[in-house]
Amino acid sequence: MTDYDVIVAGAGMVGAAVGYGLAGLNRRVLMLDGSDTDLRAAKANFGLVWAHGKGINDPAYQRLTIQACEAWPEFAARLEEETGMALAYERKGGLHFCLSDADLSARAAQMDVWHAQTPDLAPSAHVLNRDELIRRFPSMRLGAEVAGATLGDLDGQVNPMRLLAAMLAAYLRRGGALRSNHAVTAIHPLPGGGFEVVAGGFRARAERVLIAAGLGSSALGPMVGLDVPLRPLRGQILVTERLAPLLPVPASGLRQTGEGTVMIGVTQEDVGFDLSTTTEGAVRMTRKALRILPDLAKAKLVRQWACLRVMTPDGNPVYASSVSHPGADIATCHSGVTLASFHAGAYAEALASGGLPDSLRIFHHERFNVPKNQ
Repeated sequence: MTDYDVIVAGAGMVGAAVGYGLAGLNRRVLMLDGSDTDLRAAKANFGLVWAHGKGINDPAYQRLTIQACEAWPEFAARLEEETGMALAYERKGGLHFCLSDADLSARAAQMDVWHAQTPDLAPSAHVLNRDELIRRFPSMRLGAEVAGATLGDLDGQVNPMRLLAAMLAAYLRRGGALRSNHAVTAIHPLPGGGFEVVAGGFRARAERVLIAAGLGSSALGPMVGLDVPLRPLRGQILVTERLAPLLPVPASGLRQTGEGTVMIGVTQEDVGFDLSTTTEGAVRMTRKALRILPDLAKAKLVRQWACLRVMTPDGNPVYASSVSHPGADIATCHSGVTLASFHAGAYAEALASGGLPDSLRIFHHERFNVPKNQ
């Protein structure tokens, strides 16, 4: 006998979304989470729901991201209706600024490649030169170096902390069980099928187990034949005081929140598990931001923090089922906000049905085991 249908190890962006979806499919779900001091990628989430430019040279990831962004309006509306919590989600497009003519030309060529990968999909990104950019967004006061930008129609933004809180609240409303301060320490396959999951002195049994513990997945995966190579990537973020509107839509590395603060980021630093903030990182981020929006020079910075992203060798997600321990799965990515609609929808449905679709096979971690000479 088992206590649950599924035990989810991890209640961050990925685990919470999948758990929320499974609970809505009448599955008995237990979510086990660590403490607030754990290495949570959600702490440094920029809050972008972003498609354009993702998956260059990887059409499968491109399609997955576009699919997730297209599902976001319905996903957000349903979550807000279930919880009464405002997510501050909006989809008005997203910009990638270019700071020279050469940069804009290179970005345009990149978007041509991106669109050519999926010729059956309608183009969702457009190149805007400086004049077109100003006509489209007349309220923006751009720096002299801004040559233009690319605009993604499917892109948007959300308050990431409200999103996580809403998914957990909705999960509990749907009958899911959650134990905080219960980081999973062991997963034991049971004779005849199923698993016993250990979290310190707590134990529970389930027919299936999903590992969605971020960087902690590296320790748990091998227990059930899912050894996924993961590494931390530090991201630093700055936030200003509240300002009058100056950025009408989010941009890559720059967005104004619904409260008026401006978030500036994000660094990509391969420094292991070092969570320090640095002056060098702050200077690099602010210099670029000021080249785009000079009015930010008048703003006060009120906070700087860092967190660790969960990265695979190629930067793409991993979705895999264990061959040696049927019923065990792993899901990890660094785009937990963008892919939340997919995790709560199609991915949760696949888990509930007992197996992943063929379309997700390309995201199996065995792709990293190909010999280098092949």
